[in-house]
Amino acid sequence: MSFLQMPTPVAARRLFLGRSGLVLSGAAIALLAGKDALAASTGDGGPQDTQILNTALGAELEAIAAYQLGAESKLLEKPVLDLALTFQGHHKAHADLLARTIEKLGGKPVASRANYNFPAEQLKSQADVLRFAARLEQGAVSAYLGAVPLFGNRDLSKAAASILGDEAMHWAVLRQALGEAPVPAAFMS
Repeated sequence: MSFLQMPTPVAARRLFLGRSGLVLSGAAIALLAGKDALAASTGDGGPQDTQILNTALGAELEAIAAYQLGAESKLLEKPVLDLALTFQGHHKAHADLLARTIEKLGGKPVASRANYNFPAEQLKSQADVLRFAARLEQGAVSAYLGAVPLFGNRDLSKAAASILGDEAMHWAVLRQALGEAPVPAAFMS
């Protein structure tokens, strides 16, 4: 898929949820939010939770690789490079937590793919890199937006909303760096 053909936010949400083959479980959302106590209260985390966690881990590894591509592109000025590395660090922390949790549940964490088919040839300026990262973060926002209302347990909805908030902040900051309105609309879809 090329840079100009990135999925829409709604399509990204469907792709994320579809990759797992399941709706995100309470344990997965709690762990994604870094809430170990909440995760412990949601059950034992069976094979379905491990599958969902591995889907989320795969998405985090993809984000790490995308930010690495941007960092290595030599297209980012120092303050923007620092920002990209900060966001990459957030994704690394999520990936580390997910991998450890998958192992605790008796599963085997997925590994980073050798190639993500990013549109490297289309990244010719700092703005191109920022737009690419913003689209990825927008897709993550959309994925979590779709997950939040699926929970009967309000604590799990809060945990999913916490993740959504983090991704939304990344997206807003990237839009601001592009000179765009950081919050483009009153509602997300």
